Amino acid sequence: MELKTFRAATMHEALAMVRRELGPDAAVLHTREVRARGLLGWLPGARQIEVTASCGVNVPSRLPRPGHEAAAAAAPPPLPHEVQDQLSHLHAMVQSLCRRSRDAGGRPDLPEELFRLFAALLDSDLSEELARELVERVRAESGGAKLDDLPSAKARIAHLLAAEIAVAGPIQVAAGRRRLAALVGPTGVGKTTTIAKLAAHYRLREKRRVGLITVDTYRVAAVEQLRTYADIIDLPMQVVSTPREMREAVARMADLELVLMDTAGRSPKDEVRIQELRAFLSEAGADEVHLVLSSVSGARILQQTAERFAAVGTTALVLTKLDEASGLGNVLPVLRSSRLPLSYLTNGQNVPDDIEVAVARRLAKLILRLEEVKQKNDSTYIPGEPI
Repeated sequence: MELKTFRAATMHEALAMVRRELGPDAAVLHTREVRARGLLGWLPGARQIEVTASCGVNVPSRLPRPGHEAAAAAAPPPLPHEVQDQLSHLHAMVQSLCRRSRDAGGRPDLPEELFRLFAALLDSDLSEELARELVERVRAESGGAKLDDLPSAKARIAHLLAAEIAVAGPIQVAAGRRRLAALVGPTGVGKTTTIAKLAAHYRLREKRRVGLITVDTYRVAAVEQLRTYADIIDLPMQVVSTPREMREAVARMADLELVLMDTAGRSPKDEVRIQELRAFLSEAGADEVHLVLSSVSGARILQQTAERFAAVGTTALVLTKLDEASGLGNVLPVLRSSRLPLSYLTNGQNVPDDIEVAVARRLAKLILRLEEVKQKNDSTYIPGEPI
């Protein structure tokens, strides 16, 4: 069995090389991201996609053909141990797309332009199932008409995604009425920094009367961090450790317009801590509960976290660390499954700058890499709705 390795700047380019050299029946056995050799042969170079393929291996498709039962596939020949370890569902999916030209009903497989779109979606870190679904939706919308080019196809995908991304808008503060918004989520997702950004915006830019409450007494550093921000911005701050203290702290802030509540990071698997958090929020009478999630987490972790924190009455999502994520395709499943609207996106540590109100069309473009995540102090920053 002959294995060949191809390298290119994107997944689409690498798969095109496989097709040209090995033909449409080639099996993709392994993909990974690598760095090319840079200056002097030892400095890191540009990011590349490496694909290992063979035309002498039959990897059966795991997907049933639309309207038909999946054909029984012959068992593949024995493979070297290292190749067997690298085979995955993704490889089988890509191989099936390369191999099938027509199914039993005479329906043509993905034409070249849709295959390139599928590869581009995979390169944007979308799951193979979601990428296939979106490609099929574009094919159905086009009515069989040939797509002009990849950018126009991705623009159609962006439109589809934007239509299903719900957004909540910013926290609404009204004169004469106190609004209490709590931020919850796992440890290390950026709750305290996000609280500081919101507090600075509403106090310094909106000129609102703002107060802070923290129940993050598990981490002394978190309390001190928030207290430092409170001192700089000149905000009242209360530290509470019991539900009774929460009632008293909220009562002392009755004359404020916005109270922002920071909470301790809870493991989604810790039922006791989740119920404890629910008791604090109940005593506080929170008007909004924003679940803060890190965009660098995997899709399954994001979904599990949203499911567990639903018990505390979450009303919106905040996505943080967009500047650290290699791709944002992982956030789509949790947006679909949780049915929670997005309120804010954050993309850095700068207070109060690196935060923006979530806009569906912007997030869709970020997911498809039609726009880049930029910080506000970057001259090429492309803003969403300003905060």
